[in-house]
Amino acid sequence: MKLSQVKALLPTLENVTFKLENGSFVPEHFHVTEVGMVTKNFIDCGGVIRTEKTVNFQLWNADDFEHRLKPAKLLNIIKLSEEKLGIEDAEIEVEYQSDTIGKYALAFDGTNFILQNKTTACLAQDACGIPSEKVKKNLSELSVNQNASCTPGGGCC
Repeated sequence: MKLSQVKALLPTLENVTFKLENGSFVPEHFHVTEVGMVTKNFIDCGGVIRTEKTVNFQLWNADDFEHRLKPAKLLNIIKLSEEKLGIEDAEIEVEYQSDTIGKYALAFDGTNFILQNKTTACLAQDACGIPSEKVKKNLSELSVNQNASCTPGGGCC
């Protein structure tokens, strides 16, 4: 989800809620402690130089149980960040700590913002020789080599 999409949704909401894919919610007394632009410059394993830009939201739980972030307040934080930091309209990545700091993509289900699990991937699969898809075979398609089979007491392996 891009920043512009969040900005368009916020005025339509009564509350800002974040839900993890496992169904649990970020406690309603969370704080957005950071909104920023993150630029990642790196070389992938195939030697290609890459740049990724994301808008970063950091969520934090304090012992401030009466705190509730309203949509207008988050929109003001975003606007201030755009004005002061020159934040671009990029994909949002949310940092949220459970057991450790996790990074999540952001979606919306009509009521809640959804923290979507992210995974790592090889960006240069062609250079690494990683097949794009595993070949699936039925067991009936495999040929049997009788000389390579193990028998009880036959001294295999």
